[in-house]
Amino acid sequence: MTSSRRNDWLDFWERRELKVFTGLPYVLLSICTAFDLLDGGGTLVDLAIAVAAATAMAVTDVRDRRTSWTEPRTAPGTGAAALTFLVLTGLAAALVISQPLFGFYVFTGYFWAWRLLEGRARFVGVALVAATVAISQTGSGPYDTPGQVGVLVAVYCVNLGIAGTLTWFAWIGEEQHDRRGRELDELTQAHADLERMMYENAELQQQLVTQARESGIGQERRRMAREIHDTIAQGLTGIITQLQAAQRAGGRVSDGVSAEHLEAAIELARSSLTEARRSVQALAPEPLADARLPEAMQEVANRWSELHSVPVAVTTTGSARTIRPELEVALLRTAQEALANVAKHARASRVGLTLSYMEDQVTLDIRDDGIGFQTVNGTSPRRPRDDGGGFGLTAMRQRVEGVLGTLEIESEPDGGTAISASVPAVTT
Repeated sequence: MTSSRRNDWLDFWERRELKVFTGLPYVLLSICTAFDLLDGGGTLVDLAIAVAAATAMAVTDVRDRRTSWTEPRTAPGTGAAALTFLVLTGLAAALVISQPLFGFYVFTGYFWAWRLLEGRARFVGVALVAATVAISQTGSGPYDTPGQVGVLVAVYCVNLGIAGTLTWFAWIGEEQHDRRGRELDELTQAHADLERMMYENAELQQQLVTQARESGIGQERRRMAREIHDTIAQGLTGIITQLQAAQRAGGRVSDGVSAEHLEAAIELARSSLTEARRSVQALAPEPLADARLPEAMQEVANRWSELHSVPVAVTTTGSARTIRPELEVALLRTAQEALANVAKHARASRVGLTLSYMEDQVTLDIRDDGIGFQTVNGTSPRRPRDDGGGFGLTAMRQRVEGVLGTLEIESEPDGGTAISASVPAVTT
């Protein structure tokens, strides 16, 4: 028999279990009553008791509808169910005392004990049914002698032992079945919760991906804004300065001076174009392309000094070493922006630039002796930002903090300005 056919066969008989166990007491009661009447010893009293027992069973079946014989009772309450069982057991005892042949029917009392009673009450019911069965098996008395009583007690104990053992293991099996059912319900609920959590996690992951994408776009926009400000904007400012100088010199000095300013403007334009391409391609700044950070700082300072005719002293302390490219770029861009601010606002006569290599960080200090400014909490100028400037210090701070560094600004009117940028000394 294949597995599929076997399952169909088991399902067939399982569906008929309730009908068999429900109809069996009526069948046995009918057979016993018929034999009692045909034997000639039956009376109308026996028939009346049998009809009363059938009626009690029918009323219980109508009120207590179920889909399985082992299913717990549904309609009768605990008291009503116990009373029904006692009535059925009493009627069965009356029948078996009148006619021992009713012992075949009395046996179904075990079914009613299991069906109507619960927990320990089932064992009490089994004990009562075992007594009626023992009466039928010993011929219904009379129990006039000690021997007859002893036989009745012995038969009762055997019936009670067998029925009690079967009831015990059936009860254990029912408890195990209920426990597995509860575990299955818990697993089903856990599976449903897991599916819900997976769905929520998928939504959360999608939200995180969206937020990460938006954050990446925002960071890239800020990076491009800093790069444009540090390269193209500064270069264009320098070009405008040189062209204005050439324009002013055109009517007062020789053509050589104008040509010098024009040549400087052309060189700035070329440098700005190169830096613009590097910014778009996210490459290292030109001074860092073929040089270490101290040499790149010196090159930037020399260019700025030549362009603005302000001396810049560059000093390197500590043991210079190569750190991660993004850290070097942050320091170099900070130096460029600080020098650009000196040129635009400070009116300084000299600038000092110090690059310090320490054990766990690298610090860049830029100091000038210019006019200075009043700060707000030592972090930014008090004067409001306008369309002509104000982005430089913000860009410096964003760039340095973007690589987990710190930026400090000290300045006061007519007292010069000091900018200190520190980044972690993380090597490549």
